[in-house]
Amino acid sequence: MLDQIADVGRDSKRGGYSRHGYDKPELELRHWFVEQAVKRGLNVETDQNGNLWAWWGERGTNALVTGSHLDSVPGGGAFDGPLGVTSALEAVDLLQAKGFTPRRPFAIAVFAEEEGGRFGVACLGSRLLTGAIPAENALRLKDPDGVTLAEAMKAAGYNPDLVGKDDRALQRIGQFVELHVEQGRGLTVPVGVASSILAHGRWRFTFSGEGNHAGATLIEDRRDPMLPASQLVLAARKAARGGGRATVGRLVPNPGGTNVIASTVDVWLDARDSDDARTRAMVAEISEAAHEAAEEEGCELKITEESYGDTVYFDPALRDDIAGALGGVPALPTGAGHDAGILAAHVPTAMLFVRNPTGVSHAPEEFAEQSDVDAGVKALAATIEHLGS
Repeated sequence: MLDQIADVGRDSKRGGYSRHGYDKPELELRHWFVEQAVKRGLNVETDQNGNLWAWWGERGTNALVTGSHLDSVPGGGAFDGPLGVTSALEAVDLLQAKGFTPRRPFAIAVFAEEEGGRFGVACLGSRLLTGAIPAENALRLKDPDGVTLAEAMKAAGYNPDLVGKDDRALQRIGQFVELHVEQGRGLTVPVGVASSILAHGRWRFTFSGEGNHAGATLIEDRRDPMLPASQLVLAARKAARGGGRATVGRLVPNPGGTNVIASTVDVWLDARDSDDARTRAMVAEISEAAHEAAEEEGCELKITEESYGDTVYFDPALRDDIAGALGGVPALPTGAGHDAGILAAHVPTAMLFVRNPTGVSHAPEEFAEQSDVDAGVKALAATIEHLGS
């Protein structure tokens, strides 16, 4: 089914896809999902935080829920997020074709702004659902054009006054299972299950110096925030050792002119490691290096933690039950964050992975063989039948 949305949100500049929360491509995908769900006899509703729910049968408590997201990172691949949504729809097709009807409530969920590609906070829809981020903080988030989340939701027809922890929706979920393309090279068979997610977060480093003329300002007279910003990039690579991951994927100088010394530079750090202590220690090391570099250049530095999640261990009983029902598929950890990781603090949660032979994700080269995609659909259908009977 991915071919049905293959032309939505293509990014001619970056390659791949750019589909971000409440922008035109993402809204088009939402509309497509609703149409597909209705064709299958599912009843669709939108919760107060912009997440979609397609119910097979009556809504109720102790529901078995699957799903993922439809948004992407800037220039992302075709599989990250949409694979979990299309596989859920195709799994329903397989089950309906064999005459299966779940005995417990069942829904497919599509979470809003999972990647944080527009407003900077990952898993925003599931964080709001669970109360992991205060509504007032979320609504003030701005995209690169200065549009707030509240403004974007209102423009898309949603009421931002209703945003916030949704106990009713959360209490309906009995178990949540998310299918996702594996985002590294850890899976050597078509399908596996997740064991854990690394502790990870995002930090914004704002270096402030003095904007000036690139030709008229002597080197010794400069307070150039680009220098400590570049030192931060190097410090991140140095600090990421022993399995840690530290990445600078976005750096924005202001005003951004070729012949202008920047007045400020914003740098976003993504840091991940096996547990909270190791992740925090790595960020502290990087922060110390950034402060030293800023002081040496006569610049000021402000550090803002934009999001953070501790290590997630998926429900071992649910994980082992699913792995066993699928014939003993392997379990592996992941360094990538997911809505399933947010929900895991509140409900029994598991993940299915589909093999990614390139080991590339968050880039146009992200890939899964059709035979592995089909195996993932069959595994998800088997999981739904096993847990929903």
